[in-house]
Amino acid sequence: MRLTEFWERMDQHLGAGYARTWAREQVLADLGERTVLQALEAGWDTKDVWRAVWRALELPPSER
Repeated sequence: MRLTEFWERMDQHLGAGYARTWAREQVLADLGERTVLQALEAGWDTKDVWRAVWRALELPPSER
């Protein structure tokens, strides 16, 4: 998954105005107690980060 697709999905589910804030503020256990932005900056694969977001937001299987 490209980073642009990742952010499109984030915007779709959280809204363009809130997605970046959520990514900066929300710490996820699945990301080793990091935020989305911290995980991406640390070099985590966007697919892995998306899966953690998907679980945290309890999105339907079709969004995985």
